[in-house]
Amino acid sequence: MAGQSSGLSDDFIAKQRERLEALRRDLLGDEAGTIAGERQQQEARSTEAGELEDDAQRIAQDITNRALLDVNDRRINDIQRALQKIAEGTYGLSDESGDPIPKARLEVMPEAILTVEEQSKREA
Repeated sequence: MAGQSSGLSDDFIAKQRERLEALRRDLLGDEAGTIAGERQQQEARSTEAGELEDDAQRIAQDITNRALLDVNDRRINDIQRALQKIAEGTYGLSDESGDPIPKARLEVMPEAILTVEEQSKREA
């Protein structure tokens, strides 16, 4: 990977850093809000008489919330790694192969640390 260049301008990378930092703030804020909201709902429900349907809905919602938190955790980790790559001077190069990540992909997903093909393999 050493010696390869992403071919991205300093201006583009600076804008991407700003976008990544904003994304990180948004995701961390959303996650904290979700957890706080869940806690308030649990406290409110603890004083109510429960029914089986309520329990089933609560379990389904808990599963959905956990999945969303897992996705957010992965995305936050990728954002952190992308910011680290900016600091290292390797932003825009794949963590796996060292190949350049297309600028169009980085514009859509600034936290991309793998090429599309590598990301597909990772998710499979």
